[in-house]
Amino acid sequence: MSYRIKVPPRTLPVDEAHLVSGLEHWLYGLREYRRPLLVGLLLIVLAGGIVGGVLWYDAQTAGKAEDLQREATLHYLTRPSDDPKKADANLKEAIALYKKVVEEYPRTPAAPLALFNLGNSLLQANEVDAAIDAYKRFIAMYGHNTSLLGLVHQKLAYAYQLKGDRDQAAKAFSTILDIPGSLNRDHALFELARLEESQSRPEGALAHYQELMKTYPNSPFAGEAAIRIKALEVKKSPDPAPAEPAPPSAPQPDKK
Repeated sequence: MSYRIKVPPRTLPVDEAHLVSGLEHWLYGLREYRRPLLVGLLLIVLAGGIVGGVLWYDAQTAGKAEDLQREATLHYLTRPSDDPKKADANLKEAIALYKKVVEEYPRTPAAPLALFNLGNSLLQANEVDAAIDAYKRFIAMYGHNTSLLGLVHQKLAYAYQLKGDRDQAAKAFSTILDIPGSLNRDHALFELARLEESQSRPEGALAHYQELMKTYPNSPFAGEAAIRIKALEVKKSPDPAPAEPAPPSAPQPDKK
């Protein structure tokens, strides 16, 4: 008599069964949403391409603006002192190139410096009103650029001084004192003091010179400020009263 060994039917462990079931559901969902997934993937690829294209374009325009800025500065700095005609031509070429950077590439990193240099070049060419407009444009467009903002206000003040507008010049110098991180506050105080002196206001001049000495004792303008303080204090001190004339001596009797 033969015996048959019964082999129990193979069953999946509970965890494996759940895994297979979950995988089947996932594959079914993938088939169900295949089209939306493909569309989403395509959109992601397109967005990446657009971003990459924008970054590439920005890099190209930034490079062109930097090249123009460098060329303009070369013209500005290589004006020969012994050839006025060539110097004037170089200055005009620099102005044209700086304008091109500002007008065609205003959002590039080179644009703020180009606009500042444009104002300086116009001031050098004695186009004072145009220089003032350039400096004001910088303040309006790139006022967040604190590394240059103080210098822009200083140049703006000098431009107003050339026009004889002392009030606007003083306002521009005073603005420098309120710019966080400005590196030319000592210079602004010195120029404010000089403006006060030029308008015969010694008290205001003394106040600015003294603030300069107190706040920036190591400034290159501190020595001149100390000299001016002494000069102003001498002017303030009252003149000594004139000595009373000595009484006439009594006439001496003639000796015979």
